[in-house]
Amino acid sequence: MIDINESVMQFLLAFIVVGPLLGAVAALLPAPPGLRGKSPEQAVLRHGITVTGAVLIAAIVLALGFDHDQPSKMQASTDISWIPALDVRIHLGIDGISLPLLVLTALLTFLCALYSYFKMPAGPGPKAFVALLLVLESGMLATFAVLDLLLFFLAFEMVLIPMYFLIARWGGEGRSQAAWRFILYTLLGSVVMLLGLLLIGIKAGTFDMMALATDNGRSLTASVQVIAVLAIGIGLAVKTPMWPLHSWLPDAHTAAPTVGSVLLAGVLLKMGTYGFVRILLPIAPDGFRTFAPYLAALAVVGIIYGSLACLALAEQGAKGDLKRLIAYSSVGHMGFVLLGIATMTPTGVNGALFANIAHGLITGLLFFLVGALKDRTGTTDLDTLAEETGAALYGRAPRLGGLLAFAAVASLGLPGLAGFWGEMLALFGAFQPAEGLSRPAFLTFMAIGAFGTLLTAAYLLIVVRRVCMGALPQDAPALPDVRSYEFAAWTPLVALTVVAGLWPRALLGLSDPAVQQLLAGGTR
Repeated sequence: MIDINESVMQFLLAFIVVGPLLGAVAALLPAPPGLRGKSPEQAVLRHGITVTGAVLIAAIVLALGFDHDQPSKMQASTDISWIPALDVRIHLGIDGISLPLLVLTALLTFLCALYSYFKMPAGPGPKAFVALLLVLESGMLATFAVLDLLLFFLAFEMVLIPMYFLIARWGGEGRSQAAWRFILYTLLGSVVMLLGLLLIGIKAGTFDMMALATDNGRSLTASVQVIAVLAIGIGLAVKTPMWPLHSWLPDAHTAAPTVGSVLLAGVLLKMGTYGFVRILLPIAPDGFRTFAPYLAALAVVGIIYGSLACLALAEQGAKGDLKRLIAYSSVGHMGFVLLGIATMTPTGVNGALFANIAHGLITGLLFFLVGALKDRTGTTDLDTLAEETGAALYGRAPRLGGLLAFAAVASLGLPGLAGFWGEMLALFGAFQPAEGLSRPAFLTFMAIGAFGTLLTAAYLLIVVRRVCMGALPQDAPALPDVRSYEFAAWTPLVALTVVAGLWPRALLGLSDPAVQQLLAGGTR
């Protein structure tokens, strides 16, 4: 930790939220003020790296200046009246819950901009691509930084349009249908969510999330809380995505360009689970307790469903697409996050927050690797990879094969890597749920979730066997191994996956005091 003045911290957080938006406008200018390149296209891509790099540096400095002795305290706070008639405020702040997600978002966006500079997805020119990427980054960062319900909704919705165009204009086969399904599902869910947010704000007399968390639902009747949790929960569940509201996800991931898949899995899915923790748990605890068993039940169904879908795709002759398989795996992994939240215990919620970060690192790396595999072989079809092209990555591109195997074992929850702790803590939380929740029911959910970890290991090991360990044809040419720009983009994700696995206290030490205070019904 370094000593940074509070006003500097406020400026850094404001810059992190607004900077990408200003960069998006600059990217559309005739001569973007980025680093000069050999062509205007190269210049605008360098501009994207410059802006996202500056935001990442600001996020790292903000994390270094964060008071780690008081992670439950809202820091770098800005509170300005915006719409007095509705008591809507431009209220920003970070604590131990939001800071890791903020840094993860800044890191993944920078790595996507760096990767795109060397491997721009096929489609229209880079001006619109860079501008959309920066608008998307601004919306994602704002979601984790704002402390007003209506501002949260605006940030939550801000990401839809840029992600729609990234899929529709730079995606692969079936991109138009996938983009429409993505935006229709999320918009319909968001309309219902807005009604719930307005209900809370009108009944409580404020949209300020800190004031509402401190009130801890005392100004809301039980019926209002139940209605609000149902309405807001639907919108959040679509974005998470929770079974059975997940059907937009596999098509979106399959059609999206590599960087779109990385950000969709690495950040956008976390916006839904973050809303459960930041809004529903502290603001409407009684209403959330009513739905917690149902949320847990749907979560474990998602774990089993996602794993079985992946097993079906991984089997030989199933015409399984590797990107679609990883998308279905996200349904299972986010099921563990929802199970942890549904326990309403510090252990479970901390596990959910840890699993959020771990999933962002590991699945982001997986989509980068699958994108690189498609660039080299022209396909992500498992049968084609395993048989016709004889991928046999250990023999043809050993570093690429090793990285794919590393990401797979991290995703299945190997102890010592980041994927282990979140799922384990979520299951521990289900072993002893919060008071008022049925322990026999949650013990059942825990057992089902634990079985899901076995299924996860099964399908990921099948993928590694088929793609990395296949027989190497005698006439098979060597595939290009990990290139320098790929090494630069992937190394931070590998390193952080190892660090988080070996030193979980780095994340849990931030989140636990904030979670304890949030569940106790208070915030400062």
